[in-house]
Amino acid sequence: MDVARVQRRLGVRVDGAFGPVTLTALLRKLGAPAGTAGPLAGGVGSLEGAVILDSGLRLAHFLAQAAHETMGFSRMIEIWGPTPAQRRYEGRKDLGNVQPGDGFRYRGRGIPHLTGRDNYRRFGSLIGVDLEGQPGLAAEPAIAMAIGGAYWTARRINAAADRDDVEAVTRLVNGGLTGIDDRRRHLARAKAILL
Repeated sequence: MDVARVQRRLGVRVDGAFGPVTLTALLRKLGAPAGTAGPLAGGVGSLEGAVILDSGLRLAHFLAQAAHETMGFSRMIEIWGPTPAQRRYEGRKDLGNVQPGDGFRYRGRGIPHLTGRDNYRRFGSLIGVDLEGQPGLAAEPAIAMAIGGAYWTARRINAAADRDDVEAVTRLVNGGLTGIDDRRRHLARAKAILL
């Protein structure tokens, strides 16, 4: 990725280093609220670890998925109805939801929205945070970004992003094609800045 070119497009200091200032400006350009962009950008190191920053195309796909999952970076917690689908979280052994209240306790949080006790345990372990014991931490912006980087790596999403296959990336993130048109719109916006 030509970081200096991206920085010029964003109107930030051109130093060729993709750090929190550049990511904050990029997130703002993609619609993140001012109060969320900076704290999210504090997790930029997790994107380096996930090798997302090695490619503008990877970063565009990551940010497009993140934007959709979080309603434009404004919701780090799933809106709870509960809907019929959300009611089905309760008691789902495949998610590790084995105790009463686990469905709500381990509802979607972070980037992407993690669901289920097992995912909170697994990704918390990967990033070194007790998310199972303190699930609310998954909604904190820097931790949400770290979850996103760990999830991206664990699901091996870089290969699909490198092929520019938004449907494959979406299936790896979401399990289906929910919101594919919105994800495509976010991807086009991110590509216009990053590529």
